Amino acid sequence: MSDAPHGPLQSYVDKWLAVQPQQRVALVFVDPHRHAGHIALAALEQELLAAAYGIREPQVAAVKLNWWAEELAGAAQGGGRHPLTQVLFDDERAQALPAELWLAPVRAAIAQLEAGTAADFGAQLVAAEPLHGALAALETAWWFGIDADPRRAGRVAVLAHLCHALRRLQDDAERDRLPLPMARLARFGLSRADLRAPGEARDQALRAQLADLTAAWREAMGLAGPLGMFRTLEARESIRLAKAAARAGDPLATLQRGLPGNGFGLTLAAWRAARHWRRSEG
Repeated sequence: MSDAPHGPLQSYVDKWLAVQPQQRVALVFVDPHRHAGHIALAALEQELLAAAYGIREPQVAAVKLNWWAEELAGAAQGGGRHPLTQVLFDDERAQALPAELWLAPVRAAIAQLEAGTAADFGAQLVAAEPLHGALAALETAWWFGIDADPRRAGRVAVLAHLCHALRRLQDDAERDRLPLPMARLARFGLSRADLRAPGEARDQALRAQLADLTAAWREAMGLAGPLGMFRTLEARESIRLAKAAARAGDPLATLQRGLPGNGFGLTLAAWRAARHWRRSEG
């Protein structure tokens, strides 16, 4: 891969790009030599999310997240042991950010490890806000400075997470925290077993969830605050995917398949996001 850093950082960038392949377009506009920290921060976020949501045993996830808490707490003095923290804290902007900004996402991830299924869509937003809001606050300060408003980035991050969680609906049917809230399951008469098999009720519940996500995105884009390049493209692709899935005969299959290709529209969106970011840097 020629458009991202090589060496120890590479494997972590690859994991991030596997989840968000659209970011390959963004890397055309984010110089991996001048802005390695921007890419490392995105990869760090993916590592934390993988621990928070991808490890099924809460105790195992907690061990990994506590390691990250220790790593980030000590990185300001020693530069860190992990390739991601070494790259991040080699950048002077890392030293300028308060320690709490680095630690808040890890603490929030640990706090929500054993959370159950939310009662309704509003409760889902509230439950996801501590972790994804903390990640967005760190990211916004990194890209735009400590005084930048993270509200829009935080809500966009929450909504992108809820959309991505729907893709794991079948795999997560037996977990304590389901991607669909309890009120949605009750309205459409869905049991956990029903989530694993195709059916009209499951499709209707997914479309209702996607409709709420789309409405929430419209509100989120009116909030104050800038979006970094990677967050801009994540939001754009998540919104497009949610709308496509809502129209599809099989919403879950569309969510899991994702959107085809990159296309001129994605490249144009990346160019505009890069222009906005560079103007903000002065």
